[in-house]
Amino acid sequence: MIRVTRLNGERFALNPDLVERVEGHPDTVVFLVDGTKYVVSESVEEVLVEIREYRASILATAYEMDRGTYRSPSRAEEADASAAVVPFPAREER
Repeated sequence: MIRVTRLNGERFALNPDLVERVEGHPDTVVFLVDGTKYVVSESVEEVLVEIREYRASILATAYEMDRGTYRSPSRAEEADASAAVVPFPAREER
């Protein structure tokens, strides 16, 4: 989930897998695949960065799990953590 802000300042989480498109005219509008629209205070670029970081974190977690190095964050760490991304190492040549 990514965190975005309504124009009234209310923060909420949005499933980025449901985002169809993001437009900025002049307010940023997030369109979901079911036709729902959200006007958010973040710029189009900020929303796209959040989506990229979310997806990168999924890949990084999968990589860690595959290598046996994944450590589940505690609930407190999870609540405080921003969308930190673990570097994805280059593939080794065979």
